[in-house]
Amino acid sequence: MMRVTGLLLWLSSCLAGQPTDIFLLIGQSNMAGRGVVGEADRLPSPGVFMFTKEKTWAPAVDPIHFDRPDRTGVGLGRNFAATLIEMKASASVGLIPAAFGGSALHEWVPGSAHYTNAVERTKAALSAAGPGARLRGILWHQGEADAGDEERAITYRLRFARMIAALRKELGADNVPVVVGQLGEFVEVSKYPQLMRVNEQLATIPLHVPSSAFVSSRGLKDKGDLLHFDTPSLKQFGRRYALAWLSF
Repeated sequence: MMRVTGLLLWLSSCLAGQPTDIFLLIGQSNMAGRGVVGEADRLPSPGVFMFTKEKTWAPAVDPIHFDRPDRTGVGLGRNFAATLIEMKASASVGLIPAAFGGSALHEWVPGSAHYTNAVERTKAALSAAGPGARLRGILWHQGEADAGDEERAITYRLRFARMIAALRKELGADNVPVVVGQLGEFVEVSKYPQLMRVNEQLATIPLHVPSSAFVSSRGLKDKGDLLHFDTPSLKQFGRRYALAWLSF
């Protein structure tokens, strides 16, 4: 009986144009997306939804983020969702954009503006999606803003673990999977001297944070600014995030 009820809720959500599997996207500009938007990126992808600035669910088209309207572009979110649907891991994926370009990790601690916004938007998104919806994962890409300071770099993993533990607790999702990504290997070390150290910290997060995974950015390219991933790389990155999430 419970399985039948769950199936009916799922079908109801899909027919109403609302997602059932919800993912929170947080971090800085490479999560928000700075890839060039093409015509195909403006077309909805079946079963993929975004939680808008106005806090309503709508078919997901790039850019899904709105942190810096003059800079936002293609991100990794849509291809992450499309891959889950392609792999038949979900029939209806909802993305909650809450990343903010240029933000450092200390700007995501409990009580901060970005953290509070992420919590509020997630709760609103789940409520708007209906009773069949669940938070299924948290996607994080951030670290460039911490790669210029040694103290921030060497304490990154510990500070991230504290933040994500608090976020999970506040969202009532203690075991929700968390996927983090490597910073671009193309980033200028002269401008971000602690880049390798931050990447080392990110890579070892799965050893210290339960139900977490690390995604490599090896081979991915920048958009010409030695900082942001280009559109094809972001789409590939989204697929890698999805495959990492599927490991759970």
